[in-house]
Amino acid sequence: MNGGELDPGFATNLPHTLGMEQSMALKDRILAKIFTAFPSLVRRAAEKIPPLKIEGIPWAPFTKGLKGSRVAIVTTAGVHLKSQKPFNMKDPNGDATFRVIPKDTKKEDFIITHDYYDHRDADIDINIVFPIDRLRELADEGFIGAVAENHYGFMGHIDGPHLKTLLNDTAPDAAKRLKEDGVDCVLLTPG
Repeated sequence: MNGGELDPGFATNLPHTLGMEQSMALKDRILAKIFTAFPSLVRRAAEKIPPLKIEGIPWAPFTKGLKGSRVAIVTTAGVHLKSQKPFNMKDPNGDATFRVIPKDTKKEDFIITHDYYDHRDADIDINIVFPIDRLRELADEGFIGAVAENHYGFMGHIDGPHLKTLLNDTAPDAAKRLKEDGVDCVLLTPG
């Protein structure tokens, strides 16, 4: 720093100063703050990504009604238990795996591993991205039939070769597990 000005070599020297892993995490946090402050940048970037082509209808009509339904949460907010392996933030293509989250998990046992959005508020109240307490309340009030035994946490930001893994392996595995658990509908929450 020179008289309050940023050294022009700061960004270039960052990996050497912090180490590559720390500088990548810092870069991701800075980008998350920029994209949060300027959503038009995200829209512009997203417009350049070609849409996935999926044949057929990947869902069925919902006819049961909520009062008799078992409901699960599936999130791409990077939510998992502190005791579980964190999502891989080192891979620039993301992490196509998921974490099983039991319905009776206590608030203090949750953690978020995701560098691509600002989750400071969700770190304080997990219900912002994983509304498990609200789902329990809906079951207690009889608005839904039951809370599913298990919920599923994914990390959003899946790209490159991991998209094929997600679409062909991981997502069908989670869907199979949801079906085996008797889940009738799923609340999807992004990060």
